[in-house]
Amino acid sequence: MPQKVRVPLRVVVGYYADAALPVYVKIAGLSRRESGCEAGVAYLSGLLGLSRSSIERALTQLMRPAPDDDVAEVTSYRRTLPGGRGHTAVRRVRIAARAEHGAWVPTRAAEALSPRQLRAYAALSYATATGHHLTLADLGQVLRHRSGKKAGQPLAPRSVRSILRDLEDLGWISVERRAGYRGRHLYTVHDEPSHPTLTADLDEGSGADLDDGSLASKEDHETDSPDDPPAAALEIRRRRVQEVARGPVETPQVPAAYRRPYGGPALSLAPRIWRVLEPVKLLLPGLSPYVVRTAAREIGRQLNEGADGELLRARLEFRLASTEDIRDPGRWLLGAALKTPDPRASDCGMADCDSGFMRYTGAPCKACAELDHPPHSEPAGRPPWPT
Repeated sequence: MPQKVRVPLRVVVGYYADAALPVYVKIAGLSRRESGCEAGVAYLSGLLGLSRSSIERALTQLMRPAPDDDVAEVTSYRRTLPGGRGHTAVRRVRIAARAEHGAWVPTRAAEALSPRQLRAYAALSYATATGHHLTLADLGQVLRHRSGKKAGQPLAPRSVRSILRDLEDLGWISVERRAGYRGRHLYTVHDEPSHPTLTADLDEGSGADLDDGSLASKEDHETDSPDDPPAAALEIRRRRVQEVARGPVETPQVPAAYRRPYGGPALSLAPRIWRVLEPVKLLLPGLSPYVVRTAAREIGRQLNEGADGELLRARLEFRLASTEDIRDPGRWLLGAALKTPDPRASDCGMADCDSGFMRYTGAPCKACAELDHPPHSEPAGRPPWPT
C-alpha cells in the first residue's frame, strides 16, 4: 500500500507556487517519523527533480504566514550552529483539523510528476472523492499562471487538456470521456500508475550485460516513511505488475448544480485585516468564504505594500457611508470598496484627498482641480465594477 498524505485544499487551490505542492507532500511524508523531516535542500532537490532555488523559494512560501489568514503550513526548527556546523533543520507540517477539506496524494507522485501535473492530480483526487464533475474551465481556475504577464489568470482549456493527457499516458488517472454529468468526463485517480514501469531487461535489470544486475542498486536512499520495505525488497517491488482497479470510484456522484455548501472550518482573519474590515462587519455574515478570503487577500496585499491600516479603514468607512444602495455586498466589497485610489491623486498633497474627492464630505478636491492632470476617477463610493 503506497504512502499517502493529506494535503489541505488551500495548498492546492491557494496562492502557493506550483513547486510548493511537491515540497509539501514530501515533507509531510518524511515528517511522519518520530524525528521529523530532516532532509536538506540538496536532498529534496534530488528527490523531486527541482532546482535548489525552487526548493528554497517553496520552503520560504510554506513557512511564511499566508496573507489572508496568517496560517503557515510548515514549521522549521534550525539546528545549525553559528559557525555553520551542526545538523539540518527539522521541518514539520501543520496539523489540519478533521473538518478541513483536503486531498489525499501519494508521496511517490511528487517524485514522478511535474509540479503542475501534481496540482492537477490533487485537484482531481479531491473532486472525485467529493463527487464533483469538473470541466476543463474548472481545472483551469486551479492551474493558474503563477508568474509572468499572465500571473493569476486561469490556464487555457487547451493547456489543461494537455496536462490531463500526460497524466493519463503516465497511468496516474483514467478518463471515461463524455460519461459524466451533462457529457462531462469521468476521472478515476490511481494511487499508483496503472501500468508497470518500463525497464531495459526484466530478467537481470539494466546491468544485464555485466551479469551483476542493476548498476545503481547501491545508491538507493530512504525517501518515504519508515513503513517502506527494506532495500532488499526493492527489486521485487519494482518488477511486480501493479493491478489497479479501472472502474469508477465508490463515491456518490453529485451534479455540479447541487453541490453541497461549504462545510469546512470557519474562516479566521488576522487582527490587522479584521481592523480594516470592521466598518463593514454587518455585511460579512451574508458573504461566502471565498469573497471574504479574496477581500482579506487584497487588504493583506495593500498592507504588505506599505499602506496605512487606519487609512484603509477610514476609506472603507467613508465609501460605505457614501453609497446609497448596496444591491450586491460581495460585488461592492471587491469592486468598489477595496479599489486602489488613483496614484496621481497624491500629487495635491492633501491628506484627506482620496482619488480627487474629499474623504469625509465627498466634494471634489480643489487642489486636484488646479493640477495640470486632474484625476478622472469617479467618486469613491460609486466606481464601476472592474472587468
